[in-house]
Amino acid sequence: MTIIIKNIDCLVTCSGSHRKKGAEMKDAKIKENGYVIIENDIIKAVGEGDGYKEYVTSESSVIDGRFKTVTPGLIDPHTHVVYAGSRENELPLKLNKVGYIEILKSGGGILSTVENTRKISKEQLIEESKKRLDIMLKHGTTTVESKSGYGLDLETEVKILEVNKVLNETHPIDVVSTFMGAHAIPKEYKENREAYIDEMISKMVPYISKHKLAEFIDCFCEEGVFSVEESRRILKAGKEFGLNIKIHADEVETVKGAELAGELKATSAEHLVAASDIGIKSLAENDVVAVLLPSTSFYLMLSNFAKARKMIDEGVAISLATDCNPGTSPTESLQTVMTFACFGMKLFPEEIINAMTMNAACAINREKEIGSIEVGKKADIVIFNSKNLNYLVYHFGANTVDTVIKNGKIVVQN
Repeated sequence: MTIIIKNIDCLVTCSGSHRKKGAEMKDAKIKENGYVIIENDIIKAVGEGDGYKEYVTSESSVIDGRFKTVTPGLIDPHTHVVYAGSRENELPLKLNKVGYIEILKSGGGILSTVENTRKISKEQLIEESKKRLDIMLKHGTTTVESKSGYGLDLETEVKILEVNKVLNETHPIDVVSTFMGAHAIPKEYKENREAYIDEMISKMVPYISKHKLAEFIDCFCEEGVFSVEESRRILKAGKEFGLNIKIHADEVETVKGAELAGELKATSAEHLVAASDIGIKSLAENDVVAVLLPSTSFYLMLSNFAKARKMIDEGVAISLATDCNPGTSPTESLQTVMTFACFGMKLFPEEIINAMTMNAACAINREKEIGSIEVGKKADIVIFNSKNLNYLVYHFGANTVDTVIKNGKIVVQN
């Protein structure tokens, strides 16, 4: 089947299958009066004007893009979308200025979600997580990275990663799987953290690698969670078993997590609100994608956001994500993240869309397949009810998606 999108007022191609850095972030490769030709699941042609007419047949499906903005499918490269329960009970604590790490140390936060996730069946977990993916898809997200980390034992971590696999096979959204047993120290190991680290390295990582349940390994490198040295051991163990490295780094305190990401040549370093200037230089020098999470800064009521502008100026490729999870960013919408990235980080619309498409694809090693509207790439495309890219970011608080095309198929319409 051929799908033709014609007369597009604002065709945002984000073309160039590589990390966008520096001044390049402000160029989203926009075409006016554009068109896109899709055959099967691949982009066949991209252009401006009437060139689409040569592809029109009696069997073509033609979509009018007048008064619309068309972008690559949005990519969410940092989520914890598979979990059970919710944590609205923590909202009064946050309002009373109880810190995130303090809540965790008292047995709340991650550990309370671990308790809920351990109890629930795999089938129930699939159903709960599918609902969140449905919302993401309706808001224009076509690919997500999904971390484990709400099990903190072999059985439940495997259960979460198996849910990722089922959802990837059955849901229109592509799900990229990350093992994150190093999300916290579980209650049963509170007095023997070394034993839990040994269990991850000697049992969890080999099992997950052998059964191909994850592509990446992640670790929460933060004061009160895992130290730099502990994180180094855990991430190196994952790399030895063929897992690519991601790292939760410097979310609340400056602990040199960004420096560690550079040292290990991680695919991405994530959060980075408290990353040092030296850490930012390390990310740039080692080509590590910085995945920034402005909705988390907003929800945690932090006084600052990650230094997105400095990172861009230093030559770091930045990406943006929801951090969808029950405790620090309970949102599925990358459109919401656009708002916080603009008004919290002072990013321009072109920088935001490059961060949510091409650079997000780089953060999950998918830049050759998705992230831009270019000939030969997968046909993951979103049509927004927005007259231009500025309006898409300017008009907040509503879902402006008109149509979502995933792998060349219309999966959301009107």
